[in-house]
Amino acid sequence: MDNKSQSQELTQKYMMNFINRIPVTFVKGEGLQLWDENGKTYLDFVGGWAADSLGHCHPVQVEALTNQAKTLIHVSNAFYTEPQSKLAELLVKNSCLDKVFFCNSGAEANEGAIKLARRWGALKLKGAYEIITTLDSFHGRTLAMTAATGQAKFQKPYIPLPEGFTNVKYNDIEAIKQATSSKTCAVMLEPVQGEGGVNLPSSEYLKQVRAWCDEKGLLLIFDEVQTGMGRLGKLFGYEVYGVEPDVITLAKGIASGFPIGVIMAKERASVFSPGEHGTTFGGNPLACAVGYAVTQYIIDKKVPQNSDLMGRYITSQLRILQGKYPFIKDVRGCGLLIAVEFNCDIAEAVMYACLKEGLVINYLKANLLRIIPPLIITRAEIDKGIGILEQVLAGINI
Repeated sequence: MDNKSQSQELTQKYMMNFINRIPVTFVKGEGLQLWDENGKTYLDFVGGWAADSLGHCHPVQVEALTNQAKTLIHVSNAFYTEPQSKLAELLVKNSCLDKVFFCNSGAEANEGAIKLARRWGALKLKGAYEIITTLDSFHGRTLAMTAATGQAKFQKPYIPLPEGFTNVKYNDIEAIKQATSSKTCAVMLEPVQGEGGVNLPSSEYLKQVRAWCDEKGLLLIFDEVQTGMGRLGKLFGYEVYGVEPDVITLAKGIASGFPIGVIMAKERASVFSPGEHGTTFGGNPLACAVGYAVTQYIIDKKVPQNSDLMGRYITSQLRILQGKYPFIKDVRGCGLLIAVEFNCDIAEAVMYACLKEGLVINYLKANLLRIIPPLIITRAEIDKGIGILEQVLAGINI
């Protein structure tokens, strides 16, 4: 991995330096397998940052993409298209929500949800516009979503930030209550915090937030960009905790890595009027056709159930490793959103060592690995990945 490829040299020369890239150039993917330009194979436990729900180049995705690309790729949202209407119906019929808005990414979906909440505040709460979010949350990279994200490392480079957001402690209903004022119109939470470290709520927290929002007339928004589409073992994360939000946002896994974002809302919360929000590319026939095919497959093939079963299995295997290696502080997760936390800052070294052995894994923090593989993962693939991880951990000297 020391010799730079032509692709790496061109990227470093011509692209903005917005991320510390790992020096591997992938050229092909199939299922959970990736190939680099030298023909080396890797097992993918990252899945495009939890986006590749069906793995790489799944036949149902490729077929939908190919067929739609030969038929109709894009028209404006001033017109109707069949793929858009079919995907909207499928999502509504399999959720507790009633209305859909399509966009292009998770950040854009969250931006739209914030605009929807502000319209709610203007119409229902005498102009209230503030949104309560939580510390260690992550809601996207736009300027407003940076303000919504409760992590100083993302916010600091862009101060002053847009106003209208209050970041409070996660899993603390009293913090939300204390932060609520006459200016508050909504609370936005991740059912499980992904980028913040795979932080799980207590069994009552989300129910308490729901009750508080009902009492105060606030919208409850669940950012399900990472937790939706089977990642937590149910089609939607809210189902895991038995709480119905007023609004949810989706992206990542809905089209297995093809760009699409979604806002879903209860009928009462769907307060946009024509002209108050919009998108050029959002809901285009190509994205919606792929989203429909992937979502239908996820539902028909009971992919969330596999996520639940394989998540339990991989967690059990990781806890066996925890018993062997005392520097593993914690193993936690829900479905196939899992964290391995160390009591020292070795995550990056472990990640690179795994990569050398053919396992792609995500180091989220200096002391924390995140495991977010495609939801179609098998026991055999888990055993192979855990075997590589154990081999690496056995060589750690602390």
